[in-house]
Amino acid sequence: MTDLFAPNQPAAPLAERLRPQHIDEVIGQSHLLGEGKPLRLAFQSGKLHSMILWGPPGVGKTTLARLMASAFDAEFVPLSAVLSGVKDIREAIAQAEQTLQQSGRHTILFVDEVHRFNKSQQDAFLPFVEQGLVTFIGATTENPSFELNNALLSRAQVYVLQSLSESEMAQLFARARQAALRDIAFDAAAVERIIGYADGDARRLLNVLEQLQTAAAAAKLNNIDVAFLDNTLAQKLRRFDKGGEAFYDQISALHKSVRGSNPDAALYWFVRMLDGGADPRYLARRIVRMAWEDIGLADPRAMQLCNDAAATYERLGSPEGELALAQAVLYLAIAAKSNAGYVAYNAARAFVSQDGSREVPLHLRNAPTKLMKQLDYGKDYRYAHNEADGYAAGENYFPDGMTQVSFYAPTGRGLEAKISEKLAHLRELDAAAKKNT
Repeated sequence: MTDLFAPNQPAAPLAERLRPQHIDEVIGQSHLLGEGKPLRLAFQSGKLHSMILWGPPGVGKTTLARLMASAFDAEFVPLSAVLSGVKDIREAIAQAEQTLQQSGRHTILFVDEVHRFNKSQQDAFLPFVEQGLVTFIGATTENPSFELNNALLSRAQVYVLQSLSESEMAQLFARARQAALRDIAFDAAAVERIIGYADGDARRLLNVLEQLQTAAAAAKLNNIDVAFLDNTLAQKLRRFDKGGEAFYDQISALHKSVRGSNPDAALYWFVRMLDGGADPRYLARRIVRMAWEDIGLADPRAMQLCNDAAATYERLGSPEGELALAQAVLYLAIAAKSNAGYVAYNAARAFVSQDGSREVPLHLRNAPTKLMKQLDYGKDYRYAHNEADGYAAGENYFPDGMTQVSFYAPTGRGLEAKISEKLAHLRELDAAAKKNT
């Protein structure tokens, strides 16, 4: 085997050893680094500008910031928002001032996980960015629109980085083998499994290769197959941040697949979230919500089925209970769809929030005491069960003086088709009653 990692020779991690020294060595991000693309032009412009690099882990955010500093001969000052505070920011600014005075060199202030800084910490950068003392480059795995101050966003260009594709990961795999693993053979199935395990994260891929090299040396093997991988690596996990952007993107995809009546896509996203570590109880709550929002009264069985599935999960736990949730997802996807109840509720909420506090009409009030009866509480109220068809045609149930409004407009799908027919019939009875008065 290569002596790149010989015990008596200190060596940086493989990910650091293979860090590109020029943008032409960067694997991936062709939409930003290809000829005529935004970041390529930024490198060629000869003029630095502040930026936010937004993307998942292991796609080259730190590498691009370092390459920017090298290309412009700028001082590179890194900060981690996880470990740093306002004091560290001030020290970095002082260092930038000193560098400018002593050598005339500009400073790139690189802040990793910048979304971890609170508002006041983010605001601390603004004066120095505006003065041009530093060029700010922030790296984040979270949506900047939600996590960063508008003032900071307005002073920085946002570049969206993407996970590496399988072919790009294969390129990185070949580069790593050439640099450090020439004496180890990999079965084709093992290579596919490793690339799938890394899931578009270059750093994760290189860390796995280091782990495999150490394990192979300990086992005195020079060939790695799938069986060796299964014994060496932890269970394959997809990249999934339970509180981050990927989480909400995937639950959105699940919800939209259900709403779009695509059971296969809905099941795919449901299983993706389970595979990534989502709490099945959270998914159960969202599934119940989907039933009320997107199926509604078009198929009231959907709500009951989803509640039963959630209860089944509570009784059985994982993985058995997940089957009940999966079948609930399938049922929702194929059920008749209606958001009429959801729309009606929101419309009623909006109306009431803007309308005044109207009195309950006397005929709709209960009269449990003699005084209330003397005050005409409940007077002239028509008991619907004593009316023809069990309906008090023409009766008013809104406050006196209020124009009647219509919030609920049932669809012609599922049970709501029958509801729509019934309501239309009742409106005809109301119209007839008014003509007779």
